[in-house]
Amino acid sequence: MDGFNRRAFVKASAAAGAMSSVKAFSVAKPTANDTELKVAVVGCGGRGTGAAVQALNVRKGIKVVAMADAFGDKVQSSYDKMKRVHGDRIDVPESARFSGFDAYKKAIDTDCDIVILATPPHFRPIHLEYAVEKKKHVFMEKPVAVDGPGIRSVIASSAKAKSNNTMLTVGLQRRHQFDYNESVAQCQNGAIGDFQYAQVWWNSGGVWTRPRQEGQTEMEYQMRNWYYFNWLCGDHIVEQHIHNLDVINWIKGTYPTKASGMGGRQVRNGIDNGEIYDHFSVVYDYADGSQMFSQARHIPNCDNKVSEIAYGTKGKCEFGRHSITDRSGKRTWRFKGKKVSGHQHEWVDMINALDKGEILNEGEYGAYSTLTSILGRMATYYGKEITWEQALNSELKLAPEAYEWSANPPTLPNSNGRYTIPMPGKNKPF
Repeated sequence: MDGFNRRAFVKASAAAGAMSSVKAFSVAKPTANDTELKVAVVGCGGRGTGAAVQALNVRKGIKVVAMADAFGDKVQSSYDKMKRVHGDRIDVPESARFSGFDAYKKAIDTDCDIVILATPPHFRPIHLEYAVEKKKHVFMEKPVAVDGPGIRSVIASSAKAKSNNTMLTVGLQRRHQFDYNESVAQCQNGAIGDFQYAQVWWNSGGVWTRPRQEGQTEMEYQMRNWYYFNWLCGDHIVEQHIHNLDVINWIKGTYPTKASGMGGRQVRNGIDNGEIYDHFSVVYDYADGSQMFSQARHIPNCDNKVSEIAYGTKGKCEFGRHSITDRSGKRTWRFKGKKVSGHQHEWVDMINALDKGEILNEGEYGAYSTLTSILGRMATYYGKEITWEQALNSELKLAPEAYEWSANPPTLPNSNGRYTIPMPGKNKPF
């Protein structure tokens, strides 16, 4: 990464973005192939379980053969749910259901063909590196890391997957939806004129909390409540808002050069709310002078909005409606094609490619859109402008001293059970 060349990267990204837009106009259909494909699930929460079911939905011949999670009860719960949906295609004896911090190795070491990586984001670079080393095809959920060292690891693993000729796909499902693909293509082909700026939102009421249970170690408590700790989640600007930020990067075929922002914790201040913020407002600058204005909020009883708008010299594209209007407000285009579930169709695309002997690799854009999210978090936490290179080359690693239930996580509560909250102007960027 010391030789990172921005001009070469931008040129390659623009070409890749244009290719992805052109490919998406034909509706991919499941092949008639029923060749056996064996799947291992690493991370047995809702997303890992859902991804496995969606993989099995694509065609016959696919089955789950191994499962792994830090917690044994999560493995069992996921197994029971999948078994109810797909019956005998969940071919996972107790001997292939693994738990603990090293469970991922045991699942990947089985005779599986595809590995689903859906643990909390902190573990993605570690698990990906091992899966690629074992030459497995990989589907990994977004975000793909929580810090600069993790991003660099994913980029290296992505390159190795290419040399191995193994699949690497990322759960940025908008890139597999026809409405998004056509809307992005319209923007790239000049329908809104020259790109000027964008607005993106992930504003919602927030997510679950899980109260501390008697007898839990601090490591178990944080692992059960991974969303509220930066070393595990990256904060919600990374864990969720990545989707919206990725859309604008996709349109432009490049990534921001710097960011500045502000945010904090206004209502997310309970004993079970860990250390993350409940609102962010970030301005991203691109090399050509255009900007992206970002909002991410987790506050109940407010207006919710999860969408993107791209503005150009001729008009704007509203992705919530998948339509384009000119400067006078007249609609000039709207998507009229087939709507598909992005979560399901990313698996249709992946399995179809494998059946045809094609290899997809989405590792780089997954890593760089994750880094865009991390860049925004760093700028907000630090209270200063942060450049792309500073975020990419940061040596600040969010990791515990050891992966053991008795080990201390990177952040510990005070005597009142509360955690230090990142404070702009005082803390180093996370």
